[in-house]
Amino acid sequence: MSKILDGIVVLDLTRFFSGPQCTLLLAGMGAEVIKIDDPKGGDPTAFAPPYDGPGGISFERRSDQDMGLAYLKRARGKKSVTLDLKSDQGRRIFLDIAAKADVVVENFRCGVAGRLGVDYAALRQANPGIIYCALTGYGSSGSSKNDKAYDLMVQAAVGLMSMTGQPGEPPVKTASALSDAISGVFAAHGIVAALLHRERTGEGQAIDVAMSDSLFSLIFDEPIDCYERLNLAPRQGNRIMRFSPFNVFQASDGWVAIGAATHSEWLALLEAMGRSDLKDDANMMQVGWRIANNAKVDAVVMQWTGSRSKDAIVAALAGAGIACSPVRSADEVMCWPQLLEREMIVRLENPMTGMSAAASGPGFPIKFSRTPAGYDSPAPVPGAHSEEVFARYANLCAAEVQRLRSEGII
Repeated sequence: MSKILDGIVVLDLTRFFSGPQCTLLLAGMGAEVIKIDDPKGGDPTAFAPPYDGPGGISFERRSDQDMGLAYLKRARGKKSVTLDLKSDQGRRIFLDIAAKADVVVENFRCGVAGRLGVDYAALRQANPGIIYCALTGYGSSGSSKNDKAYDLMVQAAVGLMSMTGQPGEPPVKTASALSDAISGVFAAHGIVAALLHRERTGEGQAIDVAMSDSLFSLIFDEPIDCYERLNLAPRQGNRIMRFSPFNVFQASDGWVAIGAATHSEWLALLEAMGRSDLKDDANMMQVGWRIANNAKVDAVVMQWTGSRSKDAIVAALAGAGIACSPVRSADEVMCWPQLLEREMIVRLENPMTGMSAAASGPGFPIKFSRTPAGYDSPAPVPGAHSEEVFARYANLCAAEVQRLRSEGII
């Protein structure tokens, strides 16, 4: 069965996480994603720790077949070529390929693509219908556009770190590189929308995606600019300012997350805990009071959870229609039937060993009824598709490819 983006050719100039996340999603929907890396340095994650290889997972590269886990996850379903864009001939070859492609994605620092001669202005001369997506830390405009950024800096810049953690404690980042991941998702969304626009009008266009914009658009659903006026600490821990209770609570054998978002859920929770007596407490029946007095509300819930197991708590609250989940460790998540049944934990493959890796990666998160998506091939050996791609898209014969490789251009 064909996939939604079958026939779409994407040239991938990205590195690290935000850009590769975008093109990974496009590959999962069927696009032919061609990774284009510098022949001298290559993809910086391909041979960076932690590694998978014949000896298993390690921070040390113990064999020539060891490859970086990040690369094995992010390069699935893609093809790989090497090309020196800093050389005149390499740039000409790239423009020849771009003339036959549909999409170009890059996450260089702002201005680098222009200096290389592969920005949107150059590419639309070669291909007026090209869709060009630039993914940067702070965007292609604005006073901070030239600032260097990693996820840590972006989380700090947009205020997420100031809100993450417990009240009175130092700011912390989220466990994963959230701004990279979400900006990659937004970039893929923008590219698919631009492809639809081109289908309707024939017009290509440029897309400007900033990690900072993407992350801020998510966190600003919360009225963070009103916290001070509401006498709320900037760091709320696991709580949320609209509901109470909404937190993690200690069980006899671990922790559970419990939340009551509506009045009826709060009443059901009181019934499940055997605290119907609190229905006569006017304060406890007002969500505004409960939010302002979270500690008192949490103490009531903790008194009930502390003597019960996680499984007993989840079973009791599920039966009462209350949202509740055990706080799973990473090992427990890997065994959670829900993720396994939805094929969200899939075995990685190391192309240099030809065997399954000793680690897993995420499956494709969108489930289509007619056009199933997923990654049909493992991450490629770097440069493995050079002959095929350059023959198809740049009309280079094998001898020319070999000559260019000997000159360091490919």
